[in-house]
Amino acid sequence: MAKADNDWKKRLGVVYSTDPSFNYATAAEEEEQTLPPAKQRLIVTIDRRQRAGKQVTLIKGFIGTSDDLASLAKTLKTKCGVGGTAKDGEITIQGDLRDKITTLLLGMGYNAKRGN
Repeated sequence: MAKADNDWKKRLGVVYSTDPSFNYATAAEEEEQTLPPAKQRLIVTIDRRQRAGKQVTLIKGFIGTSDDLASLAKTLKTKCGVGGTAKDGEITIQGDLRDKITTLLLGMGYNAKRGN
């Protein structure tokens, strides 16, 4: 079980150590604390690039943990009845739902603005 703590993928680019008791420690990345909804500045835009002509609604500007981002995305997807994803700090919702999502976010207390 000692090897489970020492995953080789995390050690790429590190010089090899012959010390059997060596334990490579990675710098833990701290996620930002989630701001309250009133302090968030979300921008709701539409995107058609690299999506085979399909339209998607992008929600940018969320500051917080990835779990909170995923829960907000899940709420928006269920209220709109469509699919989507949440990654890299932005939420992607299938279809052109800018107006509906903006009103939903404003109803939840977020500071949302419709872009383009």
